[in-house]
Amino acid sequence: MGGKMVLFVYGYCDQRDCFYCPLGENRKNVTDVYANERKVESDADVIEEAKRMDALGSSITGGEPQEALDKTCRYISLLKDEFGEDHHIHLYTGITGGRENMRRLAEAGLDEIRFHPPLELWGDMHGTEWEDILYIAREEGLTPAFEIPGIRAEREFLEFLDEGAAEFCNINEFEMSDGNYRRMQEKGYELQDGHMSAVDGSKEAILDEMGDHERVYFCTSVFKDAAQHRNRLKRMARNLRRPFDEVTDDGTLVYGKTLSLIHIS
Repeated sequence: MGGKMVLFVYGYCDQRDCFYCPLGENRKNVTDVYANERKVESDADVIEEAKRMDALGSSITGGEPQEALDKTCRYISLLKDEFGEDHHIHLYTGITGGRENMRRLAEAGLDEIRFHPPLELWGDMHGTEWEDILYIAREEGLTPAFEIPGIRAEREFLEFLDEGAAEFCNINEFEMSDGNYRRMQEKGYELQDGHMSAVDGSKEAILDEMGDHERVYFCTSVFKDAAQHRNRLKRMARNLRRPFDEVTDDGTLVYGKTLSLIHIS
């Protein structure tokens, strides 16, 4: 939880145009690379950022990482060469990619691939390339899984889990962001009362229909922001602290304190 470095490798996603894509202006349709929030200028920046937070692994994301496969594989190999096989790496993708891509990713050192199928196919994925790629990925040595936005409940994902095609299904609470709020509002979505980003109306139905499955994991927007991000900051702070610094619960450093007061009567 918050132990992985997030490596954003590519901001384009030419094969998808999801109305709920959360990418903002500084990430959408760019070729820049970011390690957590740090813009990468060299391979050394990636390694340094992972060391700063004592990363347990890395999450490869975009855009669409498979559309920049050479670069994606190079970074996977870079991380594995530096930190070894125990540095767990997963990749988030919105396309199937095919066997050759799965083979190249596995050879580079990828451990796990999380698929995000198009919303319009939910409920009709059996017998399509989205079913095939789960078995292909496993044959090539990868752990296949789903990671999807919590737009609505869909039992077909549970069927893939029970059939052994996918290992687990992560569901992220449906959110609005600076990058998607206009298109989201055009589709009729609104924020939950009292929330900065969570969308109204889907969480309860998803939990009712899918939440009891032992390999379905629902991540709320509050948990992601308050827990995962904070833990990432705390890992960094523990590595950067000086002997006299203190790490707060929020992952910040306190480096100046009043130690005592003189009482004058």
